[in-house]
Amino acid sequence: MNALTDTLTVLGTFLILALPALVGYAHEWRIDRQLRAAVAHRSGQASASTERGLRGLTTHDVARAA
Repeated sequence: MNALTDTLTVLGTFLILALPALVGYAHEWRIDRQLRAAVAHRSGQASASTERGLRGLTTHDVARAA
């Protein structure tokens, strides 16, 4: 019984320590998907990007999206 309790304690501690990193990774993954979708959408609108002289996203576009 002590081995089971010790194992669960170690696993629980690991999850508590790893949870913020996993949440941050999921957040970054969601932002990456949104940026890829924005680039794909921007490439579909060639007239708007040539009108403004842009090729994809700029730092201003990324900051505005956030």
